[in-house]
Amino acid sequence: MSFTDSHAHLADERFAADREAVLARARDASVTRILTIAEGTRPDECEKTLALTEQHDFLWAAVGVHPHEARRATEKTFDAIEKLAQSPRVLAWGEIGLDYHYDHSPRDLQQAAFRRQLQRARACKLPVIIHCREAWDDCLEILGDEWASAALGGILHCFSGTPEVARQALGGGFLISFAGNVTFPRAEDLRAAAQAVPVEHLLIETDCPYLAPQALRGRRNEPAYVVETAAELARLHGITREEMGARTTENFLRLFSCARA
Repeated sequence: MSFTDSHAHLADERFAADREAVLARARDASVTRILTIAEGTRPDECEKTLALTEQHDFLWAAVGVHPHEARRATEKTFDAIEKLAQSPRVLAWGEIGLDYHYDHSPRDLQQAAFRRQLQRARACKLPVIIHCREAWDDCLEILGDEWASAALGGILHCFSGTPEVARQALGGGFLISFAGNVTFPRAEDLRAAAQAVPVEHLLIETDCPYLAPQALRGRRNEPAYVVETAAELARLHGITREEMGARTTENFLRLFSCARA
C-alpha cells in the first residue's frame, strides 16, 4: 500500500515543534513519497526545504516564486532559484502561477513572473507546479504561449477549476491534483471536476499545513491526512482507497521517474 502527497509545505514554521513526528506519522500511514514546496524570493527560504529532502530519502522538493511574491521577484531571484534547481532532490519548478483571489501582487507582475519562470523551467527541463486561483483564462493562455510545446508536463495543484478547465489542462499534458477541500460539504462542483478527470491523470495532496480534510477540519493539516483525500477520490471513481493510492503514486512516478528510489 502506497500513497504520495504531491504537495506539502513541510518547512513551514507550524511544523517546527514536531516535524519529525509528522514525518513518522506519514510513514505509518503508508505515505511513501512527499513533494515539499520551497517558495519565496529569498534563497534561504528554499534552502530550508532542500535541507529537509537531504535528511529524508522519501522527501523531494520543488522550488519557485509563488504568485503572491511576484512583486518582489527579480532576475537575481530567478538566477538563485535556477541554481537551487540543479539539486538532484529537486523534481519541479514551482509553485508558480496566478492568484486573482488575493491579488497580493499586481496582476501584471504576476503574469510577468509566471512567464519568466516557465521560461526558466523550460531551460532546466523541469516540470512545473501550477497555482491558479480565479485566473484560469489568463493561466491557460500563458501556458499555451510558454509551455505547450515544452513537452515537460506538470501539475495543476489544489485544483479549483471546472471540468472543462480540467479537460483543457489534460490536453496540455498536466496531471491534476486534489487536496482536502474536495471533501468539504459544499464542494460539489469540485467533486464534479474530480470525477471528470480520468484516474490516470489524478494526483492527491495535502497542501499542508492548510486545507485539512473535512473529517479533520480545524486541525493543522499534515501528510498522513492525504489518505482521506484518496478515500474521497476513490469513492468518486468507484475504486478502493488503496487502489487510488497506488494509481496516483504511479501517476506521480510517471511524471517524476527519478523519484522511484
